[in-house]
Amino acid sequence: MVDGADAAGPYSAFQDSIYLDGLLTGQTPAYPTDAGALEAAAGERLDPGPRGYVLGGAGGGATMRANRAAFERRRIVPRMLRDVGTRDLSCSVLGTATPAPVLLGPVGVQSIVHPEGELATARAAAALGLPMVLSTASSHTLEEVAAASGSGPRWFQLYWPRDDDVTISLLARARAAGYTALVVTLDTWFLGWRPSDLDRAYLPFLHQVGIANYLSDPAFLAGLSKPIAEDPTAAIVHWAGMFSDPTKTWADLAFLRENWIGPIVLKGVLHPDDACRARDAGLDGVVVSNHGGRQLDGAVAALDALPAVVAAVGEDLTVLFDSGVRTGTDLLKALALGARAVLLGRPYVYGLALGGEAGVRHVLRCLLAEFDLSMALSGHTRPDELHASVLTSD
Repeated sequence: MVDGADAAGPYSAFQDSIYLDGLLTGQTPAYPTDAGALEAAAGERLDPGPRGYVLGGAGGGATMRANRAAFERRRIVPRMLRDVGTRDLSCSVLGTATPAPVLLGPVGVQSIVHPEGELATARAAAALGLPMVLSTASSHTLEEVAAASGSGPRWFQLYWPRDDDVTISLLARARAAGYTALVVTLDTWFLGWRPSDLDRAYLPFLHQVGIANYLSDPAFLAGLSKPIAEDPTAAIVHWAGMFSDPTKTWADLAFLRENWIGPIVLKGVLHPDDACRARDAGLDGVVVSNHGGRQLDGAVAALDALPAVVAAVGEDLTVLFDSGVRTGTDLLKALALGARAVLLGRPYVYGLALGGEAGVRHVLRCLLAEFDLSMALSGHTRPDELHASVLTSD
């Protein structure tokens, strides 16, 4: 049962199935259950270029370290003699029902770690009923990923192009393919200084990896003078010239509202004033995020920024969180500090590298099982019971 069909009952039953398989058959999990061992195993599996791209961060890694330190400073204060025999971890996030407050965050170019890339991730997410946020920088088209997802819930993340026609086309395709919410990334108008990639001159996009949504888009193709097969370099240059637009301002958000029907979430918000501007602009949510430490070295830890953002807009906007999440207890801590749900990033990509769809599903089941157990062991049965008083800090 360790890597088979998803078990019925509480998520904690996954732990029971592991022990039972060990007793009855001597079988142990095919992939690590410890977050650190999972990362190490994925690093050993990957070639140097993909390894640096997935595991690396900006500069000297200070923001990545700060993200983890922010979680480690905070401690859970368990409460005793509460009936925790049954837990209900389900919630609704901007109209999307999910069995737990977890979404698969947008991670691009997943085919560099496994040939099936986002297709395998979509199937794993759908098997557990968890929403997947598809990156614009997908290795497969958004329509192909939607087909792999089936009836699974899905959102679309936008790297906002400079070309309005391409933006409109991407949004129309996403809506037609069943993506119900739009997540707009604000912190990647430029790529951060990433030595692990620079030292190898490794950028997958320049090899047409991670730009499937552009190469399949009619508005993008209309801007080419020749078919891609005849002049692939021109297609890359065309993509590079429109990938992002650092001149965008708050006033431009009206354009997205005009061209998207459904919730819009801004990803990369760390300052409460920016969260207030998102609220005032009529947006529906924000993701408190520093891009997992991949963009600005020395930035504030996302978890440290979360309470102030929640205090500023938590009654008016849906506040989500990512950056540095590795375990079920991390999830608990982010929710206790006010996040409505958490976007998981690197860990599921490590699972993808190790075992494709089965590896992703294993990582998700580990996270959910640990979260379920941590809820019970801390004396809680529902996410809405979690508040800042659950935690203390060094």
